[in-house]
Amino acid sequence: MSLDSRQIIKMHKATERSTLLRQLNNEYVFEVDKGANKYTIKMAVERLFKVKVDSVRTILVPGKKRRTRYVIGKTSTWKKAIVRLKKGEVISMFENV
Repeated sequence: MSLDSRQIIKMHKATERSTLLRQLNNEYVFEVDKGANKYTIKMAVERLFKVKVDSVRTILVPGKKRRTRYVIGKTSTWKKAIVRLKKGEVISMFENV
């Protein structure tokens, strides 16, 4: 089963930490498909945003327990990818975020 690039890269994570990573290290943070590996994430970012990727780091973020009145539930586990671009490359779509 082969996934499309838009199915691998689900969304951009815009947080204070991700903004700092982008400014200091030219790194962008994305929520990705749990089945994606570093190579497929690299290829998907290069195809979608037309940039050259230097490295990819992935983290599996565990779900947290949440309580709603009498019921205790759990949020979903998701995968985060921190993508470092080569020097001089930028994704202009996220520069004003």
